[in-house]
Amino acid sequence: METDDRDKMTDPLTGLSTEHSEFGTELYTEQSDPRYRDIDRLPTEEIARLMNVADATVPGAVATAVPAVSAAIDAIAGRMARGGRLFYVGAGTSGRLGVLDASECPPTFGTDPELVQGVIAGGEAALTRSVEGAEDDHDGGAAAIADRGLGPLDSLVGISASGRAPFVLGALDEAARRGALTVSLSCNPGSPLSERAEHPIEVVVGPEVVAGSTRLKAGTAQKLVLNMISTIAMIRLGRTYGNAMIEVSAVNEKLTRRATRIVGDITGAGAAAARGALEAADWNVKVAVLMIERDLGPDGARALLKANGDRLEAARRAGGAA
Repeated sequence: METDDRDKMTDPLTGLSTEHSEFGTELYTEQSDPRYRDIDRLPTEEIARLMNVADATVPGAVATAVPAVSAAIDAIAGRMARGGRLFYVGAGTSGRLGVLDASECPPTFGTDPELVQGVIAGGEAALTRSVEGAEDDHDGGAAAIADRGLGPLDSLVGISASGRAPFVLGALDEAARRGALTVSLSCNPGSPLSERAEHPIEVVVGPEVVAGSTRLKAGTAQKLVLNMISTIAMIRLGRTYGNAMIEVSAVNEKLTRRATRIVGDITGAGAAAARGALEAADWNVKVAVLMIERDLGPDGARALLKANGDRLEAARRAGGAA
């Protein structure tokens, strides 16, 4: 009788199992789901529906990780409030998602480009073409962090679907050595990345429709978590007012209309008055709001804002706004 030389471990949360064999441990993200083994023979619409059903499981997996995500965000925001920076580090899809999230912070929240930075294995070239070998460069990850001078006020989020990318592990190890906050984001439980991070985030989405293609469910899960990290950190830092994008950079017509609408919504002013105040305020939404509500010039509004920690809500209260 033939025996199976594989040891199996089943995750109690997902019901998925990892298999240990002569080929090593098969990660959840590398497994082949039998439901998809014949997709190359299916009609296009049926494949699309299968993918849609698979994608619909991702938010539930993210929901399970929300407590860990929230704890990480509070730790990150606390350091950023004291002048720290946020770094995302990843390879391949994970790295591109980190760079994407970082690059969207300046136009959305008016941040300095140095405040939130994305680091990808292989550098800028890896944003548009595969530089897969760079993922294995542990020392390169450490060097990337050393080059950026991370310190105790800074935070690093290491992103790796497998939780094993050497470049990311090297970066996280170097960040920890320098006293920075370390957070991991992976899609396998108990990974080396999780073991090394102060705040491990694990979003276990299971096998992909195309086995091992972690740009699919794993990538979607990572994007959702990164959305939470950057957005909620900026909310905690006062870079929104309610759900209004008050630090928006009005660099095109769409964004000038948005800024005008935000000023009008907060102050009750008409579009012409809101736009006029914005033009006088160099398109600073917070300054324009205080100019209208307190009948101030741009300099007076800026002074009131500065005296209240650059937070609009505090400045409005101090200025006597309703």
